Amino acid sequence: MRESFLRYVRRFPWVINVTLYGGLFAGGDFVHQWFSRRQEMDWRQTRNVAVVAFGFHGNFNFLWMRFLERRFPGNSLRMVMRKLLLDQTTAAPLATSVFYTGVSFLEGKEDIFEDWREKFLNTYKTGLMFWPFMQFVNFALVPLYVRTSFTGCCAFVWATFLCFSRQSGDGTAGAALTWMFPKEGEAKDNDRADASKPKDN
Repeated sequence: MRESFLRYVRRFPWVINVTLYGGLFAGGDFVHQWFSRRQEMDWRQTRNVAVVAFGFHGNFNFLWMRFLERRFPGNSLRMVMRKLLLDQTTAAPLATSVFYTGVSFLEGKEDIFEDWREKFLNTYKTGLMFWPFMQFVNFALVPLYVRTSFTGCCAFVWATFLCFSRQSGDGTAGAALTWMFPKEGEAKDNDRADASKPKDN
């Protein structure tokens, strides 16, 4: 099965990589809502996340990985560190910005930069505790033709965090951990808050 999958990825690299990335990223919103113990799933929210994931993140990552490999070919430590530095100083802030502004735009917010202004810096700092390690493994060990799929697997976790941060967090890892492992009184308060939160149009 593994060989069959890899054969299809080699044959249709763009379609499979972008589809896996977008699906896993959108799945992060599903997990966020499940963890939030909502009485009903807000499928419009998941749809908006999926549109941003498929429309930008998956395609951008696919092209970005190929650009980095052409610019810094190979997996020597020197080349991996160059890719990693450029990735975290260019692609990471861009992807985070597009998520906050893109989802706000799809929801019809009057000020699509509100969440970005309030949470971007904290989110970027939190990402520096996660993405450099994931991308080091990606650049050093993963073949180019499946790097976007690997990034999508990591993005599944990251998207869960992003969706939480956008809905009720502040972009910090501490707030996410408190949300995931609340004390008993806080859990009840969070349940009531999520149940009473109006759905986005």
